Amino acid sequence: MGIDLELHSARPARNNWRKSRATLLRSSYGHGDGLADALGSLQLLGVSGRLTAIDPYGDTLMNEQEAAAALREVHDLRQRCGDERQLAALDDLATMLQECAATAGSYLWFAGD
Repeated sequence: MGIDLELHSARPARNNWRKSRATLLRSSYGHGDGLADALGSLQLLGVSGRLTAIDPYGDTLMNEQEAAAALREVHDLRQRCGDERQLAALDDLATMLQECAATAGSYLWFAGD
């Protein structure tokens, strides 16, 4: 199970992969398993927040305001993770969340397995 990340300039066409490429700004496919593990640990611990709302088995979209709120949660999550793979995934997530928060009208797409 993994979670891929895609930053889009506008709400992506989720039901048509080809059309969704028109709004794609940046993607991250290399840390999916580590990200799923890190976010899954939050859910197991019963932690609330934006990051625990991400569906590891489906798709989740965040707009720039939600991304800004989720970015504030990454620091605490890093403190809970000791695995290098998860920490690398969280660094990548923080970068993508920061870019989304700074780009008006953008969406971060979490594509779960």
